[in-house]
Amino acid sequence: MLKFNEQALLENMNGALSLRPKINEVVDKINAEGYSNVCWLGIGGTYASAMQAVIHMKEKSAIETFYQNAAEYVVTGNKRITSKTLVVISSVSGSTEEIVAAVKKLEKVHATILGFIDNENAPLASMVDYRISYPTDEQLKFFMVGDRLMNLVGEFPDYEDFYKELDTHFAEDIVAVEKKADDFALKFAEKHHEDDIHYFVGAGNQWGATYSYAMCYWEEQHWLKTKSIEAAEFFHGMFEIVERDTPVTVYVGEDTQRPLSERVANFLPQICGNYTIIDSKEYDLPGISEKYRGTLSPFVFHAINNRIDAHIEYINRHPMDIRRYYRQLKY
Repeated sequence: MLKFNEQALLENMNGALSLRPKINEVVDKINAEGYSNVCWLGIGGTYASAMQAVIHMKEKSAIETFYQNAAEYVVTGNKRITSKTLVVISSVSGSTEEIVAAVKKLEKVHATILGFIDNENAPLASMVDYRISYPTDEQLKFFMVGDRLMNLVGEFPDYEDFYKELDTHFAEDIVAVEKKADDFALKFAEKHHEDDIHYFVGAGNQWGATYSYAMCYWEEQHWLKTKSIEAAEFFHGMFEIVERDTPVTVYVGEDTQRPLSERVANFLPQICGNYTIIDSKEYDLPGISEKYRGTLSPFVFHAINNRIDAHIEYINRHPMDIRRYYRQLKY
């Protein structure tokens, strides 16, 4: 399999899961000191992860939680962010200029900042109140913060059972998903590697990842034009431009918003002959209870997308780490 290192994948995911005691220590302290709300702040891919964190919590929790674009915060601010706000950020480099500027502004309101920052010498490393370093699985780290917050206020009573399953089985199950998805991913890549434009549709806890996959992977890394659309909004404009040969991919997850994606998937055959339905139900997670599959659907899709990316990169002979403009030019 192209760009597939099973041992590294296992180590990365298990390594992220092993951060939970450290995450809990920080979250428990913040909870004991008291907070009024939680802001997930990001830009680009981290903004998408912030969206996922909010969706993950909002139907389960009465905790006030919201996501905030870092660049917008710099120019507009947000009155909901105060000295009693917990702000969660993530940055691998620790130097993303919009995040750095936003954190400087956050310092003026004395918000508490938990940062997943991997470069200890980066500007952000010394600007946050709590820093945890680990270079992969951003969504999983965010979910662990949210889950602990909910657990501490009695909104996640089976927290320990859930994470016992993740600690024991999840990494192996996700590696198995990548293996199973590889043949499909090759065919998908061969069909779509030079699309003029490709439409990705997602809902629920997959929406943030759909937004990110279209923008941060296909556009930024493959240089392929895309548009992401929420399944709930598909029938309010976007579907009028879908024709027989329009490439459309729909992610059908297993959370409570599954019916929104199913509605799109069931409609598309009437108007389109170039659609793809990716359903997380088609992939086994043998170590995970049925009731948790909806929560974990985004990780299944991420594994599938990893295989698609590997094949598109090879077919197009375009390394995904090359950028034309990002951090190459001043802007």
